[in-house]
Amino acid sequence: MNPGLEVGKSATVTNKVTKEMFPSFDGEVIHPVLSTVSLVHHMEWAARRLILPYITPEEEGMGASVEVTHSSPAIEGDEIVAKATVVKIKQRMILCNAEVRSGHIIIGKGSVTQAIIPKTYIKKQIEELQKVK
Repeated sequence: MNPGLEVGKSATVTNKVTKEMFPSFDGEVIHPVLSTVSLVHHMEWAARRLILPYITPEEEGMGASVEVTHSSPAIEGDEIVAKATVVKIKQRMILCNAEVRSGHIIIGKGSVTQAIIPKTYIKKQIEELQKVK
Protein backbone atom coordinates (compact mmCIF):
# COMPACT_ATOMS: atom_id res chain seq x y z
CA MET A 1 0.00 0.00 0.00
CA ASN A 2 1.04 3.52 -0.68
CA PRO A 3 1.43 5.71 2.42
CA GLY A 4 -1.22 8.15 3.57
CA LEU A 5 -4.20 6.11 4.71
CA GLU A 6 -4.76 6.99 8.35
CA VAL A 7 -7.21 6.35 11.17
CA GLY A 8 -9.98 8.94 10.98
CA LYS A 9 -10.12 9.24 7.18
CA SER A 10 -13.59 8.73 5.76
CA ALA A 11 -15.37 8.35 2.44
CA THR A 12 -19.01 8.47 1.44
CA VAL A 13 -21.26 7.03 -1.23
CA THR A 14 -24.61 8.67 -2.00
CA ASN A 15 -27.42 6.98 -3.86
CA LYS A 16 -31.20 6.93 -4.19
CA VAL A 17 -33.15 3.81 -3.25
CA THR A 18 -34.49 2.07 -6.36
CA LYS A 19 -36.68 -0.97 -6.93
CA GLU A 20 -33.56 -2.99 -7.74
CA MET A 21 -32.47 -2.48 -4.11
CA PHE A 22 -35.63 -4.06 -2.64
CA PRO A 23 -35.36 -7.49 -1.02
CA SER A 24 -36.62 -10.17 -3.38
CA PHE A 25 -36.45 -13.93 -3.57
CA ASP A 26 -37.26 -15.95 -6.68
CA GLY A 27 -38.23 -12.67 -8.36
CA GLU A 28 -40.81 -11.74 -5.72
CA VAL A 29 -40.32 -8.44 -3.88
CA ILE A 30 -40.77 -8.99 -0.15
CA HIS A 31 -40.97 -5.33 0.95
CA PRO A 32 -40.63 -2.10 -1.05
CA VAL A 33 -37.69 -0.88 1.07
CA LEU A 34 -33.88 -0.96 0.97
CA SER A 35 -32.70 -4.55 1.44
CA THR A 36 -30.02 -5.53 3.91
CA VAL A 37 -27.96 -6.80 0.98
CA SER A 38 -28.07 -3.34 -0.61
CA LEU A 39 -27.28 -1.72 2.73
CA VAL A 40 -24.15 -3.87 3.05
CA HIS A 41 -23.22 -3.17 -0.58
CA HIS A 42 -23.19 0.58 0.09
CA MET A 43 -21.18 0.14 3.29
CA GLU A 44 -18.60 -1.93 1.43
CA TRP A 45 -18.53 0.55 -1.43
CA ALA A 46 -17.80 3.47 0.93
CA ALA A 47 -15.03 1.43 2.61
CA ARG A 48 -13.56 0.53 -0.79
CA ARG A 49 -13.47 4.20 -1.80
CA LEU A 50 -11.18 4.74 1.20
CA ILE A 51 -8.54 2.28 0.03
CA LEU A 52 -8.59 2.95 -3.72
CA PRO A 53 -6.12 5.88 -3.63
CA TYR A 54 -3.64 3.83 -1.60
CA ILE A 55 -3.53 0.37 -3.16
CA THR A 56 -0.78 -0.20 -5.69
CA PRO A 57 -1.34 -1.68 -9.17
CA GLU A 58 -0.05 -5.01 -7.79
CA GLU A 59 -2.63 -5.11 -4.97
CA GLU A 60 -6.35 -5.49 -4.52
CA GLY A 61 -8.71 -5.03 -1.60
CA MET A 62 -10.93 -7.95 -0.64
CA GLY A 63 -13.72 -8.01 1.88
CA ALA A 64 -12.68 -9.95 4.97
CA SER A 65 -15.68 -9.32 7.23
CA VAL A 66 -18.83 -7.29 7.59
CA GLU A 67 -20.91 -6.73 10.70
CA VAL A 68 -24.19 -4.87 10.29
CA THR A 69 -27.31 -3.87 12.14
CA HIS A 70 -30.16 -2.85 9.84
CA SER A 71 -32.29 -0.69 12.10
CA SER A 72 -34.67 1.35 9.93
CA PRO A 73 -36.24 1.16 6.47
CA ALA A 74 -35.59 3.45 3.53
CA ILE A 75 -38.20 3.64 0.78
CA GLU A 76 -37.92 4.09 -2.98
CA GLY A 77 -36.59 7.54 -3.83
CA ASP A 78 -34.97 8.16 -0.44
CA GLU A 79 -31.42 9.46 -0.68
CA ILE A 80 -29.04 7.31 1.34
CA VAL A 81 -25.52 8.26 2.35
CA ALA A 82 -23.08 5.52 3.34
CA LYS A 83 -20.05 6.69 5.27
CA ALA A 84 -17.03 4.57 6.16
CA THR A 85 -14.34 5.75 8.56
CA VAL A 86 -10.99 4.04 9.17
CA VAL A 87 -10.72 3.01 12.82
CA LYS A 88 -7.78 0.58 12.67
CA ILE A 89 -4.95 -0.31 10.31
CA LYS A 90 -3.04 -3.48 11.12
CA GLN A 91 -0.54 -4.74 8.58
CA ARG A 92 -2.70 -5.41 5.52
CA MET A 93 -6.10 -5.21 7.27
CA ILE A 94 -8.19 -2.04 7.20
CA LEU A 95 -11.10 -1.85 9.68
CA CYS A 96 -13.77 0.77 9.06
CA ASN A 97 -16.86 1.76 10.98
CA ALA A 98 -19.73 2.22 8.57
CA GLU A 99 -23.07 3.96 8.78
CA VAL A 100 -25.89 4.49 6.30
CA ARG A 101 -28.30 7.38 6.81
CA SER A 102 -31.34 8.78 5.08
CA GLY A 103 -31.49 12.36 6.25
CA HIS A 104 -31.20 12.28 10.03
CA ILE A 105 -32.36 8.64 10.29
CA ILE A 106 -29.75 5.92 10.77
CA ILE A 107 -30.71 3.09 8.42
CA GLY A 108 -27.89 0.81 9.49
CA LYS A 109 -24.44 0.72 11.00
CA GLY A 110 -21.62 -1.69 11.52
CA SER A 111 -18.09 -2.40 10.36
CA VAL A 112 -16.26 -3.48 7.23
CA THR A 113 -12.81 -5.10 7.22
CA GLN A 114 -10.79 -5.27 4.04
CA ALA A 115 -7.62 -7.23 3.40
CA ILE A 116 -5.05 -5.76 1.04
CA ILE A 117 -3.70 -8.71 -0.95
CA PRO A 118 -1.25 -9.09 -3.84
CA LYS A 119 -3.12 -9.74 -7.10
CA THR A 120 -0.77 -12.65 -7.86
CA TYR A 121 -1.91 -14.39 -4.65
CA ILE A 122 -5.59 -13.85 -5.51
CA LYS A 123 -5.04 -15.22 -9.02
CA LYS A 124 -3.24 -18.27 -7.64
CA GLN A 125 -6.05 -18.98 -5.15
CA ILE A 126 -8.68 -18.74 -7.89
CA GLU A 127 -6.69 -21.07 -10.17
CA GLU A 128 -6.39 -23.62 -7.34
CA LEU A 129 -10.16 -23.50 -6.75
CA GLN A 130 -10.86 -23.96 -10.46
CA LYS A 131 -8.62 -27.07 -10.52
CA VAL A 132 -10.63 -28.68 -7.74
CA LYS A 133 -13.95 -28.22 -9.52
